[in-house]
Amino acid sequence: MASNTGQTLLALLTGAAIGAGIGILYAPDKGSNTRSKIDKERKKAQKKLNKQYHDTKSNLTEQAQKAKYNFQQKLDDTLSSASHKADDILLAMEDKLEALRKQNAKLQKDATLDKVKSTVKKATV
Repeated sequence: MASNTGQTLLALLTGAAIGAGIGILYAPDKGSNTRSKIDKERKKAQKKLNKQYHDTKSNLTEQAQKAKYNFQQKLDDTLSSASHKADDILLAMEDKLEALRKQNAKLQKDATLDKVKSTVKKATV
């Protein structure tokens, strides 16, 4: 629907511009005056287009900077969160490793005791 409205508006503006151009060309005025009027209107239109171009460019630049800033903030937040989670995982793994080391030391101690008992038993028999 917005596309139809835009096309209709464009068609009306184009028709008005063409009608104004034809009206100026057929007006009962000197050629130099008519050329002067056409040149003035051309300059006005050029200024208006340049202003609109610069406004649009400025607006787009501002929006791009805001989007870049927002993206950077989200990236920083995500990296910070991932870093904290990685730290938590590393701490949990270190705790588990320490528990396994203690369990291994106990098993080795128990195995050594079993060997000693077995050797003492064989020696006494």
